[in-house]
Amino acid sequence: MSTISTHILDTSRGCPAEGVPLILEARTHGGWRAIGGGTTNADGRVVDLLNEGESLLLGMYRMSFETAVYFEEQAVKSFYPVVRVVFEVDDADSHYHVPLLLSPFGYSTYRGS
Repeated sequence: MSTISTHILDTSRGCPAEGVPLILEARTHGGWRAIGGGTTNADGRVVDLLNEGESLLLGMYRMSFETAVYFEEQAVKSFYPVVRVVFEVDDADSHYHVPLLLSPFGYSTYRGS
């Protein structure tokens, strides 16, 4: 069974981004269905990303990071109020790590390990 994790680093401050709400959704035939989420901790991570009883199956997923909440808390003007990362799970036995490198006017992501 696949597992998933995320980690957000604020590259403008050089530290983890604490307090970022995020939602994990699975693509269905009718749209998107929330299967997990949370708010990043002091290390910029969500410890339990999947809701109880949910698992990652083969298919498409979307992680939405509510970055406006974080930057408002920092009293910093930003350009991207929400960052959405869409990715595909194609191996039922792999771990999927979706990190986000964040700054007020840009972001990047990659498949981590």
